[in-house]
Amino acid sequence: MTRSVIVDWDDAYANAAHIAGGETYPAKWSALAKVFRDEIAAAGRAELDLAYGEGERERLDLFHPVGAVNGLAVFAHGGYWMSFDKSSWSHFAAGALARGWAVCMPSYTLAPQARIAAITRQFAVAICFAAARIGGPLRLAGHSAGGHLVARMICEDSPLPDRVSGRIAQVVSISGLHDLRPLLRTRMNGALRLDRAEAERESVALGEPLPSRSIACWVGGAERPEFIRQSALLANIWTGLGAATEFTIAEGRHHFDVIDDLRDPQSRLIVTWLGK
Repeated sequence: MTRSVIVDWDDAYANAAHIAGGETYPAKWSALAKVFRDEIAAAGRAELDLAYGEGERERLDLFHPVGAVNGLAVFAHGGYWMSFDKSSWSHFAAGALARGWAVCMPSYTLAPQARIAAITRQFAVAICFAAARIGGPLRLAGHSAGGHLVARMICEDSPLPDRVSGRIAQVVSISGLHDLRPLLRTRMNGALRLDRAEAERESVALGEPLPSRSIACWVGGAERPEFIRQSALLANIWTGLGAATEFTIAEGRHHFDVIDDLRDPQSRLIVTWLGK
């Protein structure tokens, strides 16, 4: 029998320290995103910095495909609810746009200015705003903390109104955080300000999925073991609660490149998210 005990919870969630050149990724993402965003804007297919609320960070970018629109794909960025905004991720809209989907990328208020429960509600408002502008089915994908946010949208206590949640055809949580209780043991909780009650309420693995929902839990094979465990956990539990679930390990991918296939319209990740 193999026994696994996590002693250092900060290390369990440390990504950059375990990825060669990990510290260079944020600058690369920002540069690629700006080039992509400028190109789409020059083509007249971008609506940038749309205000979906009154807060400074309550802004979203909406990218439009060429020709008919199949529906709305929404991407939630990661950063442990504490860092980044929409401007670092624009290029990851490429795959969905090429397949005829409009893509929404929201920013949201970060911790410690907002707690996770408030960020969850804010993200729901962003989805409603974009869904009022783009008809058809909704597909949600999120990375890391963003994986948590998109999965929360199909929980029984989802902050989305029925008219919007009923349009969600598929959710993909990429390297998502689904049980937040371990974060109580980390130094980052000084900013997140989670207490036991909020950690339990916001943990999708402890909640019930809305009826007839579908979620894919996608994680890199070269990720920290805790992220693989978190993805397997939600797929396992929600299968037993009636959701259609998929658990995929992308071999050789780590936490920072596991999302790269969102740029490829023919990738398995894109097909899982948007369908064939």
